[in-house]
Amino acid sequence: MDTTMIVTILSIAVRSGTPLMLATQGGIVTERSGVINIGIEGMMLMGALFGFMFAAITGSPWLGVLAACIASTLLSLLHALLVVGFGVNQIVSGLVLNFLGIGLSSVIGARYVGQLAQGFRRFPLGPLADIPYVGPAFFNQDALVYLSYVIAALMAVLIFRTRWGMSIRSIGDNPVAADSAGLPVRAIRTACVALGGALCGLAGAYLSLAFTTMWQPEMTAGRGWIAIAMIIFAQWHPLKAVYSAYLFGGITALQFAMQVRGAAISPHFLQMLPYLFTIVVLSFAMLRARGKSASMEVSVGPASLGRPYARERG
Repeated sequence: MDTTMIVTILSIAVRSGTPLMLATQGGIVTERSGVINIGIEGMMLMGALFGFMFAAITGSPWLGVLAACIASTLLSLLHALLVVGFGVNQIVSGLVLNFLGIGLSSVIGARYVGQLAQGFRRFPLGPLADIPYVGPAFFNQDALVYLSYVIAALMAVLIFRTRWGMSIRSIGDNPVAADSAGLPVRAIRTACVALGGALCGLAGAYLSLAFTTMWQPEMTAGRGWIAIAMIIFAQWHPLKAVYSAYLFGGITALQFAMQVRGAAISPHFLQMLPYLFTIVVLSFAMLRARGKSASMEVSVGPASLGRPYARERG
């Protein structure tokens, strides 16, 4: 495999993995607080639509990004209202978010199908882009890719190096003890769900304003569901989510490379490879988590994940 092909595969891996990584970061901060949100697919679609729509109207992709984050955050706050406020089953609420996001984006976005908007262009990041192999792949990208690097680092600092992050982890593990210590459990969980929604909206905006510059119904193509699997594979760690997402992006890039080279393999099988890989990865992650749980090494995830919390009245 020549140098050009290696750089191309790495570059596609980064571009394909970026929306998945951003969505996974959103899922991690949400689940760290003890709330499951399987509505990532619907929130990404709303982000993709509103990002494209406002970029097309205003001519500014950054205003599109802002609109995408707001739209997805509003949808996530509906989830927070249901599960944090009223104690609704989190899986059911997440499914409602998916159906709502898919339906609304398809109806509202019907008039924008086939149109183009001003999107983000790639540009080299100084001398970093000249580093062999790595430079052209990681540092000759668009602004949202560079922003994703910063977000991943900030999320790791937020969760593991700040008092607010300690509060989030405490609430995710034991909301009763956290409440007894004076932490506002509902407020922090709501804030985490909202932040997760904004990141999922940003992931959607990347699809319609950077990965492509157009809108198509259901253009997320299952990435929201894959992000849910990546959360588990990354063990709820923001930095592990980075290489998990790029690993998935690499499988996608390999699929494209094999098609370009005319591999004697069914194109349908090649298109299935990323999703087959996701199943294998998730199975491996679950087996690894089960082994750690059995050996009592560490908790494999937030102990109170998915459990509603209501303060006892006494």
